[in-house]
Amino acid sequence: MKDNTTAREQILKKIRKALLEKRENPYPNLEDSALYKKNTEELEVLFAEQLTAISGNFIFCENGIDFIENILELAEKFNWRKIYCWEPELQKLLSHYEFPFYQTDKDFEEAEVGITLCEALIARNGSVLVTNQSAAGRRLSIFPHHHIVIARTGQLVLDLKDGFQLLKNKYGNQIPSMISTITGPSRTADIEKTLVLGAHGPKELFVFLVDDFS
Repeated sequence: MKDNTTAREQILKKIRKALLEKRENPYPNLEDSALYKKNTEELEVLFAEQLTAISGNFIFCENGIDFIENILELAEKFNWRKIYCWEPELQKLLSHYEFPFYQTDKDFEEAEVGITLCEALIARNGSVLVTNQSAAGRRLSIFPHHHIVIARTGQLVLDLKDGFQLLKNKYGNQIPSMISTITGPSRTADIEKTLVLGAHGPKELFVFLVDDFS
């Protein structure tokens, strides 16, 4: 026997049937759901993996001497001459080991390297958390072709929320007006999705995690 029902009637029939069926809630309570899987790796390992995956460079140093030895090796490898550092704490460290650097912005248009501190390292995505409270300002992390970030192991956290907690503990109610993250070297891609590093800032990012500055 020929079915005389129209296509519209068939669709409505399927809809009515679907509405009668018991289904799971399509709007689960996402606030009670974990955004990420539970991490089981050491934070140093996770951060190194994530930073490397986005074309960054990770160097772990046990102490200040280890740090100086590694940065000297990089300076020789890249033939750096114009190295700038404006943060007093880092200037003291570099001067202690007689490492050459510029303390002012003299000839800054020729800067090859900017050395800065940070607020935290976010292991989950290999990002560096920075604020406008840094004595280095924004120029030193954006203009030179190479950006070196120095962090202590105590600044390494798992998630961004943990990084914000560090800020809250450090600044209290005087939270910096500018908070940002640096995720790998500067990059862009044209319409053909050709990745270019160093388009709007440093083409190389080096993150030094120092266990003990002494």
